Amino acid sequence: MNQEIKTVLREIAQGSGNITVLTGAGISAESGIPTFRGPEGYWTVGSREYHPQEMATHSMFAREPDEVWKWYLYRLGVCRNAEPNPGHFALVEMEKRFKDRFTLITQNVDGLHLRAGNSLERTFQIHGNVFYVRCSDECSTNVYPIPQAVSAKTKGEDLTETDRRHLRCPECGERARPHVLWFDESYNEHHYHFVSSLKAAKETALLIIVGTSGATNLPNQVAWEVCKHDGVIIDVNIEENPFSNLALNSGRGYFIKEASAAALPSVLDALSGTN
Repeated sequence: MNQEIKTVLREIAQGSGNITVLTGAGISAESGIPTFRGPEGYWTVGSREYHPQEMATHSMFAREPDEVWKWYLYRLGVCRNAEPNPGHFALVEMEKRFKDRFTLITQNVDGLHLRAGNSLERTFQIHGNVFYVRCSDECSTNVYPIPQAVSAKTKGEDLTETDRRHLRCPECGERARPHVLWFDESYNEHHYHFVSSLKAAKETALLIIVGTSGATNLPNQVAWEVCKHDGVIIDVNIEENPFSNLALNSGRGYFIKEASAAALPSVLDALSGTN
């Protein structure tokens, strides 16, 4: 990180402007969680191979609910075995330092930010959380932890009758669904903090984007709102992407081409005035 970025970070920290962090798959990849958009997410049903963009849909759940649950319970096992990395812990310290000035918006469904210590109040999980379920029949908007009786799966492992019995809405008894935003669904405020995320963006003095290229709609809207309101954008990524281009072309942005586990502790130090 060059001296110019450090100076900008110190000035923002010493002011009163809000700081928003937007995270994607890159920060979780450094904890060993694959993106699941690539080969790790491919899933075979019968003789056909399905891509993640096909598995993670309401229409697939309606046709093959057991297969979708097997895929998500496999993902749950991968996420459960991962541990937060120094990038996650740097964001916990950032929230502790800036309190109500801080908002974390994450596309990740692995729950690692919460496990690291970020608060649920200030963490907007805009794509949901793989460790939770809700009613597929929408009898209510309540969200529940996956029961402990339901086990994580290896690839090819079938659901048990115990799994099926517990993957039910506790209110009406209909089949439960993963509490995630599927590709054929839209953002909303109650489950996915759509309005809150855009409100935070409009009030953001500094947006730190970490490990995402903006393949989904809301993260792009967040970045453009910050840009429109003359906020500073810093993109942290191991490769160039649309967000790094947006940051550099805005005239008020920077690109840190580095892994987030190394970059975020340095960003925290600069914001804290320790380097």
